[in-house]
Amino acid sequence: MRVLLLTTDAYGGHGGIALYNRDIADALAEMAEISEVVVVPRTLPLVPEGIPSKVRFHGEAAGGKWRYVRTALRCALSSFDLVICGHVNLLPLAGVVRAKLRCPLVLMVYGVDVWTRMHRSTRYWLRRVHAVWSISRITRERMNAWAQLPEDRYQLLPNAIHLDRYGVRPKSPALLARYGLQGRKVILTVARLPGAERYKGVDELLEILPELIAVHPNLSYVIAGDGDDRQRLTAKAYDLGLEQHVVFTGFVAEHEKADHYRLADVFAMPGRGEGFGFVFLEALACGVPAVGSLIDGSREALLDGALGELVDPLDRASIRAGILRALDKPIAVPDGLSHYAWPGFHARLRAALDSVLPHTMAKA
Repeated sequence: MRVLLLTTDAYGGHGGIALYNRDIADALAEMAEISEVVVVPRTLPLVPEGIPSKVRFHGEAAGGKWRYVRTALRCALSSFDLVICGHVNLLPLAGVVRAKLRCPLVLMVYGVDVWTRMHRSTRYWLRRVHAVWSISRITRERMNAWAQLPEDRYQLLPNAIHLDRYGVRPKSPALLARYGLQGRKVILTVARLPGAERYKGVDELLEILPELIAVHPNLSYVIAGDGDDRQRLTAKAYDLGLEQHVVFTGFVAEHEKADHYRLADVFAMPGRGEGFGFVFLEALACGVPAVGSLIDGSREALLDGALGELVDPLDRASIRAGILRALDKPIAVPDGLSHYAWPGFHARLRAALDSVLPHTMAKA
């Protein structure tokens, strides 16, 4: 059985969607009944690493729009049992490829990418999708408010966490020195900072930080990530008189990510637009108490509050109270995080495949 994955990024990508696609490809490659997974990425910002032997990765497709289209169409000249479309923006191309291959087509959806009504051409192809794998309930519900697909068309497939890659460790002396955080209590947010995505809660955290410092004078707020909104946020921190309490790390390499989480006494991202929020799982896997939102997908990541504090991102008092509660919690990995461990993700993916390819999976 061969699977074709058309996606924005995967191996050699960074961010939540790239990680999710890598996990999908890795899990598929572990299944004995699958002989090959072919991955076609639209972008390739980093050197691809950790590609399983059963994954054929067409990194050359990332050289431009038409190169990507040509690579995808060239793949369609061979035989596949399933096409997975890794982003709704790629659905028209995936629909054409699927029509040529005459096999089932699955669409993966994440968050704001499908929370509002799509263009007519996308809606046309959406009606021809055999299944939609949604990262969360809230994404499924907001998408179907306009898509109006049958309920059984959807499968929930939340993120996985590789618990063995994280764990509780002492704070890194090198990172403490790099950022001047010795002797400080730390609130951490890990997020991209594009100006078009000001829904992560960073502005709100900056605005309530003086109130938190009044309770914990040695408090620092570390913002890990980069984007074109960083300059505005830096100026805002300065205008609020917080330059001694706010650290912008810039882009964090994957090999340093866990140690950045371990700098924190609390991970907070009280946003309004997360489809899920894999960063919450990473923080929790390092033992860091988490604060998320009542109104977006982070509520699901935190299992409706079982794994962390939930706050109203539109209410400063709620955010303040949630962070203060979290600051009183010990550093420890919560037992319930095992819900998102790799074996569970693997089993959910297999069930999703079985719903699309019941006869193929049963025979394999």
